[in-house]
Amino acid sequence: MSTSTKVFNSLKIIFLVYLMLLAVTTLGAGFKWLSGGAEGAKELFAFATNPFMGLLIGVLATALVQSSSTVTSVIVGLVAGGLSVKTAIPMIMGANIGTTITNSIVSLSYLRTKERFKEAFAAATVHDFFNFMAVILFFPLEMAFGILDKVSAGLATVLMGTGNFSIKSFNFIKPLTKPVASTFKTGFQTLPDNIGPSLMILFGLILVVVSISFLNRALVKGLGDTTKSLLEKALTKSPLRSMFSGVAITTLVQSSSTTTSLTVPLVGSGHFKIRDVYPFILGANIGTCVTALLVATAATGSGAIFALQIALVHLLFNVSAVAVIYGLPILREIPIAMATALAQVSSDKKRYAFGYVIGAFFVLPGLAYYLA
Repeated sequence: MSTSTKVFNSLKIIFLVYLMLLAVTTLGAGFKWLSGGAEGAKELFAFATNPFMGLLIGVLATALVQSSSTVTSVIVGLVAGGLSVKTAIPMIMGANIGTTITNSIVSLSYLRTKERFKEAFAAATVHDFFNFMAVILFFPLEMAFGILDKVSAGLATVLMGTGNFSIKSFNFIKPLTKPVASTFKTGFQTLPDNIGPSLMILFGLILVVVSISFLNRALVKGLGDTTKSLLEKALTKSPLRSMFSGVAITTLVQSSSTTTSLTVPLVGSGHFKIRDVYPFILGANIGTCVTALLVATAATGSGAIFALQIALVHLLFNVSAVAVIYGLPILREIPIAMATALAQVSSDKKRYAFGYVIGAFFVLPGLAYYLA
């Protein structure tokens, strides 16, 4: 392969990655518009009458808004305004589950190719099953003993005098994608209110499918040796390096959905395995906690310490989940085994994939919300 061809292929891959990120941003903006964004999330949280409802509403709100960063920021704001930390903790746990839906939507772009879809869907849902396990383990413990509540309260008291900080200026993804997505939204806003957001979501879905299809071909055909070597060093040299890469990148872009969505085409194209991206995804789970911490440090008044406390709950929950589930070999393999099994079944019968995504993130939480 000539140098000019390698350069062209590299530029094409960069453009298609950008197009995929733009598609995810557009899709998220459409969902936020349709659901009422942060205000819609606040209305949902008003129904969190008990811990289990808080958990389910956290899942539903994040699935609708397509951003755990938005939902956790809203939760921090509500706590600063008087919502109790104990009430907010299940919401935080639910938001962790809801944020994983973006990966599953991206993986559906591989439906036409059975083997590629199986790999991509497994890479997407391993994040789901890890977060399901984290909630199954920590939710009952928290309800019984209040461990996260107590530890976060102590840390918040110690850290309260450290002052504000911000790394928002380092978010290099949003400035590249948000203006274009906003332009799309402006165009759709010329349509009636009940049509515009739905068409924007449809446009985002089409853009996801198109960008992933072309990106997959480009990765299979033209992933250069240098680029592949860099990715291999980041993802396969050691689990800790892979995890740190996930933390660092997600801290910079302040979106775990964006970071983890990038792993789907890498696995779907056949260049990496689910085990390669697994620690990276867990690192992204930790990195996404930065947004809530940034919002918390800007809070003032008597509720500021509680805002910081709930943000620390988010961090402690994710770090503890990684330490326990990934740290114990007997638990580490469970998310991979469950994701692989679901992907195998779904690759044979595609309706199971759609049923899983719709049922897990919308129907079950929505039904519980309706019956409450």
